[in-house]
Amino acid sequence: MSESLAGKIVFITGAASGIGKATALKLAKLGANLILTDVVEIEYEVAFPESAQQSDLSPIITAELDVSNEAQCQLVVKEVVQYYGRIDHVFNCAGINPTAYSILELPDGYFDKLWSVNVKGTYNVTKAALPHMKEHAGCSFVNVSSIMGQRPAARVAAYCATKYAVMGFSKSMALELGPKGIRVNIVAPGFIDTPTNNSVVAGPDAVKESEASVSLGRMGTAEEVADVVAFLMSKEARYMNGSEVSINGGLKY
Repeated sequence: MSESLAGKIVFITGAASGIGKATALKLAKLGANLILTDVVEIEYEVAFPESAQQSDLSPIITAELDVSNEAQCQLVVKEVVQYYGRIDHVFNCAGINPTAYSILELPDGYFDKLWSVNVKGTYNVTKAALPHMKEHAGCSFVNVSSIMGQRPAARVAAYCATKYAVMGFSKSMALELGPKGIRVNIVAPGFIDTPTNNSVVAGPDAVKESEASVSLGRMGTAEEVADVVAFLMSKEARYMNGSEVSINGGLKY
């Protein structure tokens, strides 16, 4: 896997923390050249202190990017291509995690905000990057959905809608881009211990409840998702296209 990713140009959204950050570190260690974007400024030395002890990590570019803004997506991708000449892989990781609301309690603008980032953001980055990805050269997209894009849950209807949409959009992408040799796969994380996970935000009792629903008896780590993302980008996954990979530790219910 390391050889197939060395020197590849990988564009990552939502890279400042959580799964995006863990994936960035994984791919950097595998020799990829990274473009790390997030809606907040990424102070590389602060966000990635591990790099201070690893001078062999591959080059990394950071940029602020609001994926819901199509013009920004086009501009950042244009700057990347001017520097590198191409994009090999895209990890559409930027997203807003759920907050529990009944359907009649959704705050004004909440549904639109989730849709604009989780779904339209994936589309905007895809649209901007695709013209710069070479056909039949091992290029790929990995898009982030969720267990809530596979199974419904009460009080998170808006979030479920966006993650089901990412599933459908990604699988349609796979059918359209497959003949060009560009693969599209989806990761569906379950309960992952990240700063924005709703159980983590809610506190220890909620974490215990989440852990009780997992057969492995614990929440997953961002690094465990990153390992799967790196695999999906590698040549070892060259016949995976349109696949949804569940990363949930074995949910009981």
